[in-house]
Amino acid sequence: MEKRLPHSMLLALKRWNTPAVYNGWEQITKLDPNRDGFNLEECRDFMPQMGPMVGYALTVVIEPSNPAHKKAPDAWRRYREYVIGVPGPKIVVVQDLDKPMTHGSFWGEVNSNAHRALGCVGTITDGSIRDVDEIANAGFKALARRLSVAHAAVCPVRWNCEVEVFGRKIFPGQLIHADKHGFLAVPAEDEAGLLEAARFMDENEVNTVIPASRGAQPPGREVLEQLELAGEAFARATTRKYGGKG
Repeated sequence: MEKRLPHSMLLALKRWNTPAVYNGWEQITKLDPNRDGFNLEECRDFMPQMGPMVGYALTVVIEPSNPAHKKAPDAWRRYREYVIGVPGPKIVVVQDLDKPMTHGSFWGEVNSNAHRALGCVGTITDGSIRDVDEIANAGFKALARRLSVAHAAVCPVRWNCEVEVFGRKIFPGQLIHADKHGFLAVPAEDEAGLLEAARFMDENEVNTVIPASRGAQPPGREVLEQLELAGEAFARATTRKYGGKG
């Protein structure tokens, strides 16, 4: 996989929270923005102080409850060769086959530091993490289902494959934007216009509906009229730019 966006654009996307990026994405995508792209199940950001993370998906499947996987020859070495062979920034998306149980974590102090050294900025896992303070100290962001104590028989089972986490299928190489609200997995065809769309929709809000709510308030029912007019202006601007109903 080769990166499709310049690093400068990824850095610019990182300046926006994930809902703001979604607001732009829903205007340009051919998918259904009511059900596609974002996590459908709750996931938790254990490092919200780090802000958003942006990167390309690496995918791996684990099953910590099954010690037979540790007998696979050179699994860790072959998995790490996959990781280092993909351009960064990278987000490791981990599907835990033990769900809804949690027998052990793929992520702790050692593995997060190793992945950081291999160009990964964080992870999304529907399993668990441990050593949460040490992971944050490594500069590695994690969205997960829970914390846990054990690592159990954790080992890469398969990788560079489609995975499903938090009700969302993720494909290797997908652009991901994630923060404390959840994550957005962006189809390749939507990447190029994503930043411009997010910028436009944010500027559209601050030019119309936000000042109508936060400016000097007129008395009584004039507030309702002001909000209605601002909503109409917001919709007109969006329709002129992207079509649809705004």
